[in-house]
Order: sequence, then C-alpha cells, then structure tokens
Amino acid sequence: MGRVIDRDEMGRLSAGSRVFAIGTEESAYRLTLDWAHSVIGSGVELVTAGEADPGTLCVSITLVGSTTALGEQLPTGDEPARAVRALERRLGERAGAVVALNLAAENALVPLIAAAQLGVPLIDGDGTGRVFPLVEQTTYALGGLSPAPLALAGGSGELVLLETPGDRVEELLRPVVLSFGGWGVAACYPMTAGELARVVVPGTVSLLLRAGAPGAPRSAAAPYGVRTLCRGRILAVEGSTGHGADLALPSLPSSIVVQESAGLRRLVRLEAHNEIVLALADGAPVAMAPDQICMISTEGGMVVDVDKAEPGLEVEVMVVRAAPVWHTDRGQALGGLRAFGLPL
Repeated sequence: MGRVIDRDEMGRLSAGSRVFAIGTEESAYRLTLDWAHSVIGSGVELVTAGEADPGTLCVSITLVGSTTALGEQLPTGDEPARAVRALERRLGERAGAVVALNLAAENALVPLIAAAQLGVPLIDGDGTGRVFPLVEQTTYALGGLSPAPLALAGGSGELVLLETPGDRVEELLRPVVLSFGGWGVAACYPMTAGELARVVVPGTVSLLLRAGAPGAPRSAAAPYGVRTLCRGRILAVEGSTGHGADLALPSLPSSIVVQESAGLRRLVRLEAHNEIVLALADGAPVAMAPDQICMISTEGGMVVDVDKAEPGLEVEVMVVRAAPVWHTDRGQALGGLRAFGLPL
C-alpha cells in the first residue's frame, strides 16, 4: 500500500503547492482547502504510476477557468466525481486512479478531492512539473496523448463532453467555461497506467508534501532545481499591444521592470503573457520559458501575480527549471517562447 494523504498530510500538500503557484486567488484557495477537508475521510492512497496495474484507466483532473470565479460562484461539491463519471460513461470503463494536470494551489487539491469522492488512489506525479496556461501544454501531450475526450462539470449542474482533435481543445473549452460562469472541473487525458508511467512528471506530489513541512526550503518544491535571478524593486509595470502573433492565451501581454538592489544593479525586464515568459537583464536574455519565472514578495514570501505587480514592491525573481522533456524540440514548440508569441 502506498502513502496515505490524510488531513495532516493534506495541510502539508496545500502549503507546498503554493510555493511557486501563480494566479492563486486566496478565497478560492481557502474554499478548495475546506472542500478537500470535507471529503478526505480516512485519507487517499498515494501511489506511483508504476505501482498501478499497467491496464488501469487513469484520468487527469484539473480546475479550468478563473479561480476568482470559483470564489464567487461556489461549487456544489460533486463536480470532480461528475466529470469523471461522465468520461467513464463515454469510455465504457471505470477509472482506477486519478492524476493531476498540474499541482499549483487549487489544482493540487481538486485531484485529491476527486480521488476521495471516487475511492481511488492518487498518482504521485503530474502532467507539467510546473504550470502552463493551456490544457494542451502538458507532458501528456508531448507523449502523444490527447486531452479529449474531455468531460467538464460546472457549479450549477452543467456537464459537457468534448470530442475534438487535441490541438482544438482549448479553443472549444474556453467559451464553454465562460458559459458555465467562469470555472469548471475537467476530467481529461484518459490513459492507462502504463501510458501514464511513460509521460508523467514523477514524484511531484511527494515533493510538495516535503516542501510544505514547517521550515522546509522553497527549493524543496522545485524537482529540477531553482535559482535566484535577482532581488530588487519594481520600477514600472507597462502594458503592451502584443507581439504581433495571433495568441490564444487568456491575458494581454505586459512588461515589468525591476531594479536590482545589489551587485550589478541591473535593470531586469520581465515580459509576461498570463505568466512571465522572458527575463532580460540590461537587454540580454537571462531566463525564458519553458522554465518558470516567478516574482516572490520579499515581505510576505508569496508569489506575486503579474496582474498584481505594482511599482515599489520588493521582489525576488526566481527561475524554476522545467522538466527535461520541456527542453526538447517538441517541448520548446509546445511550451517555449514561440508558444507564447515571442519569436526569440
């Protein structure tokens, strides 16, 4: 039997999941944590993909849409189970395990909720090793798997099943999510445990459990390493008209200028589109997607979202190394700069 995530362990998981999480809305995070507490019972078994029978059907679970909307339009509570059951009906097979799409804040807890509701294990791993804005930007897709068929459950009882080529899922999913009120829970990437073992970023749930322990260093949440790019003060936040590309991402481009407070006192420009995708120090590229670039508040130690950056804020800019598969040609095409409309 694998490790059991009970109430105490869930507290560590939730703490670890916020270390490098972007786009977290506090009210939605607290709501999801309470939701998980209400269903966890005696706990959820955590197993590796290799420990499951290779033929076991595994389903990826993710919150889709706006966490702000989740905080305003409360869930009925059965959304994860409803989404999985709908996908099971389509496939004619019961799911034997669930796995996270990514493990940032609420998305670390929603798969746990699904596992508890369904009485199945949670796989120790996820489909990104970091966070990307699109459902299609996963190591599952890099491994040749499709997010569809995909079942989406909404907070007012809605249920939609999408069947489409994998590269059109986001295009079709976003207007459906908006019609739901801005958020939903998706069950997607149906695959066997044997397939999952080949494409998952392994061990990341255990990593966050360790990172969430009292006194654990922030680096414990970075499976492939993390470095500090600079410490300094935000000088300016600038809007942008875009980079000339037809982008399908859910926010407008912007730039954040940070004045380094020590050392070379460089001007560090952070180019953002939903997330920070490029860092330039005195005009020279020093970090870029697919690695994750985060601003950490030096006062509170929390991640500063792009839309909440403001002049005068003291930050530490950190770069989280992406999983090796993201640094292949296929990984760069799906999660590198060109995927965000920057032809560098």
